[in-house]
Amino acid sequence: MKFFSMKTFVLLPVAAACAFAGQQASAESDTFVDAIKNGKAGLSFRLRYEDVEVDTPSDDSADALTLRTRLNYTTDTFKGFGAMLEMDDITSLTSVNYNDGVNGKSGPAIADPEGTEVNQAYLSYAYKETGGRWGRQRIILDNARFIGNVGWRQNEQTYDALSISSKSLPDANLFAGYVTNVNRIFGEDSLVGDVDQSTLLLNASYEGLSWGKFTGYGYLLDADPSGKQSAAGANFNRWDTNTYGLRFAGSTDASDSVKVSYAAEYATQSDTDDNPLSYDADYYNLEAGITFVGVTVKLGTEMLGADGSDGFFITPMATLHKFQGWTDQFLGGGLGNIPGGIEDVYLSVGGKVAGIKLLAVYHDFTSDDKGASGNPSDDLGSEIGFLVGKDFGNYGLQLKYSDYDADDHGVDTEKLWLTASARF
Repeated sequence: MKFFSMKTFVLLPVAAACAFAGQQASAESDTFVDAIKNGKAGLSFRLRYEDVEVDTPSDDSADALTLRTRLNYTTDTFKGFGAMLEMDDITSLTSVNYNDGVNGKSGPAIADPEGTEVNQAYLSYAYKETGGRWGRQRIILDNARFIGNVGWRQNEQTYDALSISSKSLPDANLFAGYVTNVNRIFGEDSLVGDVDQSTLLLNASYEGLSWGKFTGYGYLLDADPSGKQSAAGANFNRWDTNTYGLRFAGSTDASDSVKVSYAAEYATQSDTDDNPLSYDADYYNLEAGITFVGVTVKLGTEMLGADGSDGFFITPMATLHKFQGWTDQFLGGGLGNIPGGIEDVYLSVGGKVAGIKLLAVYHDFTSDDKGASGNPSDDLGSEIGFLVGKDFGNYGLQLKYSDYDADDHGVDTEKLWLTASARF
């Protein structure tokens, strides 16, 4: 672990500047014992059935019924200090006859391996409008397009990190994090379940304008694969990238019954450190939406570009399932892109009827550079997805379905999920 690196040198003054700014925090416990007694415990369950059908000559299929049990405890604060511990257990309620990414079975993957792990365990400190965490923690920045927790899978992605966040400046949010390890969804038994890091994350946003929020970020990823990570044969040095971007998102009332939303984002990425490739690639996202009579319609386009055959824009620490379709056709081995890049034009229609959430999403995928992708055309396929969900207080039910129609990438794939959740 290269903790005292140049990136640490950059982070320390940022953390120091944040730590002494702001206004006094809220009341806390008078003694350490009171902080323990006044803490909060949580227990939740998530039961999920997943079915995958792949249109191959052998008509490959897989299904899994898994239960995630999560138990956590967060202390109250004492002199600004606190702590949090969270444990997850993932259990298959049927025989594990599917490829879970660990058991060596073939066929379609359902990346929910069995296991019990520490999901979060950190010490925290808060002073005025600034707080810090040290240890294993959840980090979600903006819409999770670059840094996320992959919360859809049963085993969540969390980070071993030192992070500082501050709201000490008017209408501004500042975040700085130094990550030493990424705990991926595949679990500790997997050769690729963890990736050692020397990664710096910087994110600053301003929302003092009535018509939207501006965000600027810099994500300097540096993977340090060692031990079983190297033995896996995965080229984690491909993660070594510098990404800088700007994002703007907001909404406004066009009338008493109509609301308009909008978002625009641009980022640029280049190789760094031990990356075996040498490239510069771009990312952009444009989205517009309108809400009327309880129905929201959104139209957008997102592009993860390619620098010819030299390389392509990657997002290895994102919540990838949230983007480019729910059947996860473009994971690219966890990089979030494929040679030649991807342009995704999408349309979604959603709303609620009698408290039931309804959502339909359509994606059309094309290649940014078909010459680099090796495909005869730039048509990569299309996908349609449907979601129906309902919350009943602390309980929830959800049905989700997605159908990918392949063209010059992958094969036709259908996925179905039934999820029931409870939290206490």
